Formats: sequence, C-alpha cells, structure tokens
Amino acid sequence: MKFLLILTTLLQIANLSAEELKIKANSFKADENKGVSIFSGDVNILKGHDELNASKVVINTDKDNKPTKFTADGNVSFVIETEQGSKYTGEANKVIFFPKKKEYHFFENVHLRQIDEKKEILGDKVVLKITDGKAYAEGIKKEPVIMIFDIADEKKEEK
Repeated sequence: MKFLLILTTLLQIANLSAEELKIKANSFKADENKGVSIFSGDVNILKGHDELNASKVVINTDKDNKPTKFTADGNVSFVIETEQGSKYTGEANKVIFFPKKKEYHFFENVHLRQIDEKKEILGDKVVLKITDGKAYAEGIKKEPVIMIFDIADEKKEEK
C-alpha cells in the first residue's frame, strides 16, 4: 500500500507537464491525507533543463494529488530556464516554486544570475516568473538589493 501511495504521488508530480520529473534523495516520506511529500538529504530534482538541489524539499499537493507548492530548504542551488529560453543559476537559503503560477520565490542570501545577459541580483527576497522572465527583488534586513550588469563598451564594439 505504501509503495502504491509513493507511486501515485510521484506520478501526479510528474504530470506537471510532458517533461519527466526526476527526484533523488536519501529519504522520502509521504502523507496522502495531508497532501505532503518530504524528500530529505542531498535532494536533486531534474525537470527538462531545470535543476534544483537542497537539503530538504517538501511538495504540497491538492485533493487531486496535483502539486501546488515545492519548498526547498538548506543549501539550495538551482538552474532555471524561462519559457523565453533565458537561463538563470543561483543560490538561496530557501526557494518556493508555485507550479500553477510558474513562479519561483527565493529567500535569504539570494544570488540570482541570468547567464545569457550577464545580469545578477543579490537580495533577501527575489521573485522570478518563468512565463515572462520578469524578476522582482527586495532587501529585507535593512540591506539594499544589489544589481550587477555587464555593460559592453560601445567603442570596443565599433572596432
């Protein structure tokens, strides 16, 4: 019965899109009544071009066992590709992904890098919408948000 529960939960999670969702972790627990699956210890999640690594990932599901929220805690690192093809990498203490909104929320010691445009955001709260590639940032602990841009020298480009 427990195997059937695990299989059902993983199949529902993989149903987010046609892409395969692969989750590796040292341990796994699920509570179907509460709609919670917990992956702990060296968690690695792969889906398409996206990758997420964390110490712990909690996946919340609705009454139909469809994922509503992924919460990653502890040494979180990630690679994300937006629907426009922009690639982001980075680190944060905590990341929450809302599959229905297609939004990532990054918290505490956030360092988000847009690879293809050489932009960086450092802050305590950053939101990235993968549908349109828009990012929003806040500094929470009385620290400012830091934006870093690589601006090409026009004189060098004219040569």
